Amino acid sequence: MNIIELLKDQVTSKVLQGDNHFQDEKIGALSAFYPILLTILKSKPELIQTLQQNLNPRLGDVFSNHFESVSKFIGLVGGDAPSHEIEKTLNHSITPALSLLADQAGSDDKNVLFNFIKSQWGNIEAALPAWATGFFSMLGLSVAGLGFGSQAAASSAVQPVVTPPRTTQAAIDPEPKKSNWLWPIIALLVLAALAALFLKQCSNKTPVASGAISTDNATQPAVELQAAELHIATDAEGKLSNCQASSSSQSLLDKLKSSVAAIFNQADQCQSVVNAAYAGDLTDQNALDHVLTKIKGIPNASVAWIDNQLTISAPNLAHAQKFADEIKGLVPNLQVTANQTAGTSGNSMVSVDTSNTQANQALSNIKTDKANVDDVVSALNLQVINFATGSAHIPDSNKVILDKAAILLKQLPDAKLVVKGFTDNVGNEDLNKNLSEKRAKSVVVYLIEKGATPSQLTAEGHGQDNPIADNSTKEGQFKNRRIEFAVSN
Repeated sequence: MNIIELLKDQVTSKVLQGDNHFQDEKIGALSAFYPILLTILKSKPELIQTLQQNLNPRLGDVFSNHFESVSKFIGLVGGDAPSHEIEKTLNHSITPALSLLADQAGSDDKNVLFNFIKSQWGNIEAALPAWATGFFSMLGLSVAGLGFGSQAAASSAVQPVVTPPRTTQAAIDPEPKKSNWLWPIIALLVLAALAALFLKQCSNKTPVASGAISTDNATQPAVELQAAELHIATDAEGKLSNCQASSSSQSLLDKLKSSVAAIFNQADQCQSVVNAAYAGDLTDQNALDHVLTKIKGIPNASVAWIDNQLTISAPNLAHAQKFADEIKGLVPNLQVTANQTAGTSGNSMVSVDTSNTQANQALSNIKTDKANVDDVVSALNLQVINFATGSAHIPDSNKVILDKAAILLKQLPDAKLVVKGFTDNVGNEDLNKNLSEKRAKSVVVYLIEKGATPSQLTAEGHGQDNPIADNSTKEGQFKNRRIEFAVSN
């Protein structure tokens, strides 16, 4: 049994199932990655358990968050494929690779797995790429400590080196000390070759990256994945009142539901559906249980966990800031901010309900056979889409309104609308503009899903530009966070 061949046969097919893009490059990258992964696990057996406990382990976890090495490795193995495609594929291979190891070893105990890897060392060593020794040196791994044979250090990727002529020569050689001063030179040559190969890959990637867009567009629409999102809110007693998640990973959503059930004892409170338009992972998602535990008991608080941002809001700014300070150390890759909740209760919420009722009624009054695009736009602009903090999720009350608008737009095939998103001036200007665009896009996508055609709709994000109220007041900030509809010229 050869563990490398098993990984190529079983894990590669599983990871690439349904993925027809850059298959040759991804197969090659996986083939190079398996022996590298197992060699690192042999050198650092404590990493086995760390990866097992990680819900969605990444390449950075394998390379001890040495992100420069991650980039170099992808450059070495990725060929002409986009770097993000290769990295995503390798990320997705780690968990099934560990599962296969456990199956073959008969246990997922780290000591059993470590001994199994050692028993397969000959196959692993023979499969290592020619540049592996230099790459391990860059990672700070001792080549001697990895257990390379003296010949394998230079050429293990080509073939196992055990032949009678070599043995005879080694026995006859009158100058055995020559190898002692040759090895530093060989190591330098390997490192030089590795650097040259990496530079070549980088130089090749520049034109390919620009050309790859047009090539892909010729065969498929370019789709930019939205970052995975999680939105949590508590009620006046600190109990969970809202939980919404968007991700393409069923395992992440299952983990979320399990954590909510365990921490809040509210298993059915979380609304989450697998959505291929979103990325699979949350940044620093291993801290999920800690974040849920911290927010529990804080009245009327909310958490928006999007991309590399985690925003905590509460009526009491001191509570929000305390929460932020407590979790910053748990989420080193997230930018954590604390906000005081703007006025979205009382008069503001009455205004939302009233506005949405008026919009709903106005759209109901438009007869499909006499629909006019200006009337549709006027009715849509009566509503208030009250997005949660940092969120692009459309509230259910607005979906009813958009459903009716989509039906009318189907009767107006020549109508063209612009959907514009705006925010208040709280927070980073660039992030606000990005959020406003996401919100506008989510409205466009929803309308298309309900029957409007893509050519009818355009999304624009204007961020904190063009305020319609005073941003120095909570009420003014609430009014400035809005979606506007306009007829496109």
